[in-house]
Amino acid sequence: MGKKKYKKQLLNSLKSLGESELLLLKSMTNLMLEGELKKNNINFKDGDTFSFKDNIFDYSEDKNVRKLAKLRREMLKTMNLIVVKNQFKDKEIKFLS
Repeated sequence: MGKKKYKKQLLNSLKSLGESELLLLKSMTNLMLEGELKKNNINFKDGDTFSFKDNIFDYSEDKNVRKLAKLRREMLKTMNLIVVKNQFKDKEIKFLS
C-alpha cells in the first residue's frame, strides 16, 4: 500500500472511531437518563438542559455504563496516539472536533 493510501485509510479509520465514540457517548447518556435519573425521580421538561463532566459515567451505579465509559476513554486515548504518532495536521483531522 502506498504512503498516501495508507494515510487516507488511517484517516478513514479515525473518522469511523470518532463516529463510534459519539454513538457510545449518546448511548451512555441515554442509559443514565433511563436508569439512574428515572430511579431517583428526576424529571426534565421540554427545553430543560443540563451539563456534566465526562467522569460522571465513572460513578454510575450501572456497571455497564462504567464499562462503556472505560471503553470510550481507551478509544479516545488510542485515537490521540494515532494522531500524534502520524503527525496529522489540524486540517486533516478537523472532523474529530
